[in-house]
Amino acid sequence: METRVAVISIILENSNSVEEVNKLISDYSDYVVGRMGIPYKKRGISIISVVMDAPQDVISSFSGKLGKLDAVSAKTAYSKYVFNE
Repeated sequence: METRVAVISIILENSNSVEEVNKLISDYSDYVVGRMGIPYKKRGISIISVVMDAPQDVISSFSGKLGKLDAVSAKTAYSKYVFNE
């Protein structure tokens, strides 16, 4: 199985989607290497970075589901190296 390492940057523009984002991260926890969340109180937003090691289609699925959530923006950066397991 080929996997890639990716970081997904997530911006939550309000707190309404926090539960849904956390559930998605939990659903994909087998592929999550780590996560970091930063509440930016001055702007009323939250910023989350999620590092994944997963097949390309799994990363795309996760990112796509995040992008469909209300008031959530997500962008993915992929490593160039493909790992074979």
